[in-house]
Amino acid sequence: MTRVAAVDLGTNSTRLLVADVVDGRIEDLRRETHVTRLGEGVDSRRRLLPVPIARVRNVLTDYRRVAERLGAERVLAIGTSAIRDAENGEAFLGEIEWSYGFSTRLLSGHDEALMTFRGVTAGRTLGQPTLIVDLGGGSTELVAGGPDGVQWHDSLDIGSVRLTERFLHADPPTRGELDACAGAIRALFAERIPDDVRTSTRTIVGVAGTITSLAALDLGLQEYDRERVDGHVLSRAALAEQLDRLAALPVADRRNVRPLEPERAPVIVAGALIARELVEFLDAAGLEVSEHDILDGAALTAVELPEAEEGAAPPGAHTCC
Repeated sequence: MTRVAAVDLGTNSTRLLVADVVDGRIEDLRRETHVTRLGEGVDSRRRLLPVPIARVRNVLTDYRRVAERLGAERVLAIGTSAIRDAENGEAFLGEIEWSYGFSTRLLSGHDEALMTFRGVTAGRTLGQPTLIVDLGGGSTELVAGGPDGVQWHDSLDIGSVRLTERFLHADPPTRGELDACAGAIRALFAERIPDDVRTSTRTIVGVAGTITSLAALDLGLQEYDRERVDGHVLSRAALAEQLDRLAALPVADRRNVRPLEPERAPVIVAGALIARELVEFLDAAGLEVSEHDILDGAALTAVELPEAEEGAAPPGAHTCC
C-alpha cells in the first residue's frame, strides 16, 4: 500500500485527492475541490495572471497541510490546458515545486486524455466501445476505448472557461451568442472526431465538474452527493433542459441555484453546450457520469514517482509571478 496525494491544477478548479493505492485500486481518504479560475484570461493573453495565481496558491497551502496531516508519501501536481497554453506556465510549475515540495508534471493534451482513461477505468472494465469525455475549463479530452484499451484519443481546445471568454459576453447570453458557440463546437467535432469513432461508440462516459454539476442539477439535489452522481445517466433531454434553464439566468441568479458551486456559475453554460453538442453529434441517448477521472489517474501515477531528491530549485522557480 502507498499513500499518495494528487493535485489537479485545472483551468477552472484546483482539486485534491489523498488516497491509499493498493494493487492498482484507489481507496479515497480525502477529496477537495475549489474553483480558482487559473485559466482566467489565458486564452487572450497567453499568460497566467497574478490574481488567479494567488487564488491557486491559497488553496495549495491548505492542500499541503492536508497531505502532510494524512501522511501522503508522494504528492503529484498535474498541469493541464491553462498552464500549457501560458508563456509562464512551466515557470509557475517550477515555483509550485519549490514552494510546496510537490512533484509536478505538465501534461500535453494527449497525456491528459490517457491519464483520464487510466483514472476512469481504474475501477471498471469497459465491455463495449466507449467514448470518455473530460470536459475541462480550457480543453476537452476525448478517449475512445474498450476491452482492448485505448483505440483513439484527442484533445480539443474547447472548454467552459475558454468558450465563455470567446463567445458568451452578455448576461445572460443572447440566442445569437449561444448559437455561435454551439456552431463552433459542432464544427470542431466534425473536423476531429473520426467517422469510425462516431459510428462505433455505444457508451459515453463524462467526467469533471461541468458534467457532475449537471448531473446533480438533473437529480434535483439540494446538497451535492458524490455517490448519487456517480453512475447517473444524463439523457439528451436532461442536458437540453439544464442548458436552457441555466442559459436563461443571469450569473447572479445562477450562483443561487443549488447545488451548483457559485464560482462555477459564470462558465457552466458553455460547458453544458459542449456536453449537449457531443451527445447530439454522436446521436446518443445520453451519457453516463463518472466521479473517477484524471485525478484518479494522477494518484496512480504518483505511486510510480521516484523518491524525492534534495537539491536546487527547479528551473524558473524564482521567475514566475
